[in-house]
Amino acid sequence: EAFFIVDLSDVVRKYTTWKRELPRVEPFYGESPLSVKCNEDVQVLSLLAQLGTGFDCASKAEIDKILSLNVAPNRVIYANPCKQSSHIRHAAKHEVNVMTFDNIDELSKIEANHSNAKLVVRIMPPSTEIEARCPLGDKFGALLEDVPELLNAAKSLGLTVIGVSFHVGSGCNDPAAYPKAIAEASTAFDMGLQAGFHFDLLDIGGGFPGQKSAKVSFEEFCGPLRSALDEYFPESKGVHIIAEPGRYFVESVESTFTLAVSIIGKRTVLPLKQKSGDGKDDDPKFMYYLNDGIFGSFNCIVFAAYDPVVELEDVEQYLGRNSDN
Repeated sequence: EAFFIVDLSDVVRKYTTWKRELPRVEPFYGESPLSVKCNEDVQVLSLLAQLGTGFDCASKAEIDKILSLNVAPNRVIYANPCKQSSHIRHAAKHEVNVMTFDNIDELSKIEANHSNAKLVVRIMPPSTEIEARCPLGDKFGALLEDVPELLNAAKSLGLTVIGVSFHVGSGCNDPAAYPKAIAEASTAFDMGLQAGFHFDLLDIGGGFPGQKSAKVSFEEFCGPLRSALDEYFPESKGVHIIAEPGRYFVESVESTFTLAVSIIGKRTVLPLKQKSGDGKDDDPKFMYYLNDGIFGSFNCIVFAAYDPVVELEDVEQYLGRNSDN
């Protein structure tokens, strides 16, 4: 059977690097919209909980899984802007109070099912041109110009809004995306004050690279991000800053997770000349079958825009001969 080889010490190294590069930002493991599902292996979750991270959950099942690890409810953010009513009630029952919203209908659901919630308005990333593997601007986030209307609606419903969140997109390759979004979040904070709220939470989302071979390194992302936070949200403001790193902790193919699979079959693909009848002499091509696929460990290719790195170990030893195929 296919299996994973896991180096949990790499998760610890990533956490140490995070605390060094972004000391003001508390990581809440997730990566919305995948949230905890970025990797929900219990060993990974338990280790992150022991290290002191919070958790970004998107459903009742994820909330239950995290709380079962003895994580305090105040270390969970229900960061799904479109929630099922029964799941909102479940969050209320278990005192998971911090949750996001980006539209008036969601506010109505929250008012009916968890009126004591502490809400975070999610704004859309400032640019549709952000380079990311999974752009999220079309799916979640309110336009900045619509935030005053949302805040006034929350006020009229008797709800409490405590901050602002955004997500530049999973697998982001643009370090400038964060400073732009932080600047807009600062404007949203001003809108909150005008609406009669005192915001004290900023959630800068995910998108951080975790692979050493990433187009832009994690450290390169952090410099502009730190500068923007110091400019718009200096420590003197007393704002609690969190983020939702998911891929950052667990996607590193160089060290953290390696999937071992077997080739269980091979077939020769019919030469194109036999299919087209044009008589061209094409080199033979081969199709290999693995004991895992897109309905298993490789579902990330379909749902998370992932491009796995393939490494063949001791190929010639197994073949017993030289081969160019």
